[in-house]
Amino acid sequence: MTVTADGSLDAQAPYDVVIVGAGVVGCAIARRLAGHARLRVALVEAQDDVGQGTSKANTAILHTGFDATPGTLEARLVREGARHLAAYAAESGIPVEPVGALLVAWDEEQLAALPRLAEKARRNDCHDTRTLGPADLYHREPRLGPGALGALHVPGESIICPWTTTLAYATQAVRHGVDLHLNSPVRQVSRKDGAHLLTTTRGTLRSRHLVNAAGLHADSLDRQLGHHDFTVTPRRGQLIVYDKFARALVRHILLPVPTAVGKGVLVAPTVYGNVLLGPTAEDLHDKNATDSTADGLALLREKGRHILPDLLAEEVTAVYAGLRAATEHDDYRIGVHPEQAYITVGGIRSTGLTASLAIADHVAGLLVDTGLDLGPAGDLEPVRMPNLGEAFPRPHQRPELIAADPDYGDLVCHCERVSRGEIRDAFASTIPPRTLDGLRRRTRARAGRCQGFHCGAAVRALFEEARA
Repeated sequence: MTVTADGSLDAQAPYDVVIVGAGVVGCAIARRLAGHARLRVALVEAQDDVGQGTSKANTAILHTGFDATPGTLEARLVREGARHLAAYAAESGIPVEPVGALLVAWDEEQLAALPRLAEKARRNDCHDTRTLGPADLYHREPRLGPGALGALHVPGESIICPWTTTLAYATQAVRHGVDLHLNSPVRQVSRKDGAHLLTTTRGTLRSRHLVNAAGLHADSLDRQLGHHDFTVTPRRGQLIVYDKFARALVRHILLPVPTAVGKGVLVAPTVYGNVLLGPTAEDLHDKNATDSTADGLALLREKGRHILPDLLAEEVTAVYAGLRAATEHDDYRIGVHPEQAYITVGGIRSTGLTASLAIADHVAGLLVDTGLDLGPAGDLEPVRMPNLGEAFPRPHQRPELIAADPDYGDLVCHCERVSRGEIRDAFASTIPPRTLDGLRRRTRARAGRCQGFHCGAAVRALFEEARA
């Protein structure tokens, strides 16, 4: 097992499978294949960490799939994936909170749509939804803005940590023999003598089978192999993160009635104790346009003032933007090309986190269709990840840990209550952080209300000491 970020790849022997893209879906596929010890698998990522693209900047919701289009591949995989991920999170220490969702109707047209959405939920095997009148709605959410006419209650919707999920998949994959190649953007793909040749900035990889999980760039890779099944249009979603003091304002995920463009602007708690407002839905041409804009943030504040007026008086901790891999199709674009021993996993939008484990199972089956002999499957050794959830005990709250190792009681980041021991553990982990942002995703250090103003120097010193 290796995690490489430097040096040439040309000396590498051929792989059975190479997966391009170490987002949540690519990492889930790598984990799934790692269960077959006979396979030689590589996971190739353009950036310096796993989960650096869409996976790090979503709304962190574990969906039930209640509003997916019935009968689609996405609907099935989200439904299956939600069950798998809930169980996996419990096993792996990934924080999940089943807060439920309220789909709020603000006018008569939206109110009339609720029974249809409830019927769609039933067709998606989500049978516990029910419509609420205004009195019940405001009893559940007393800080909701005035004028709501009713809601659809979806009790199964949950919030989750997307960073830890992706990292858990990748950690388990690497521990079971998958080679993780970071800082290795794929510039060209060709097929010669029954093998794929992947030219990266660090050399060339060879593989018998290829899985394209490149997210925003999946269409470009697809075209290099002669396919024109879809075009990715990056859809920017800007979000505002409010301080932990705002958490008491909201009890559920507050959803709008969806449109053809997307699920719309929501207000949602996070497992870290913050409140999210967003996202926008802006179709762009630039696949690197993850900047926030004044117009986008103004739109969010206008929507937020309507949904939860008191939220606007709270402090903003951070703003961020992510790009979703939207296509011209309404469903996932997962295609198999047996003659090329190639699988495309494209058009995976915001539901990809929820569906990730089911997508991985589906892709494993398609690989068999391309002629790959998976060999016998073995049990993966479970991983236990650091739990970053605000509703769960953190190391500084556990006297037995501190008694055994005082570093767990030595707080470095006071906003997020991150200890020296947690930072040390992150650098000693299977896939250690290579940047301060990577450390933040693993520990929450510098993610609080001061954004590193007070702890930044101390965190950087520990970072530089570990990287020396």
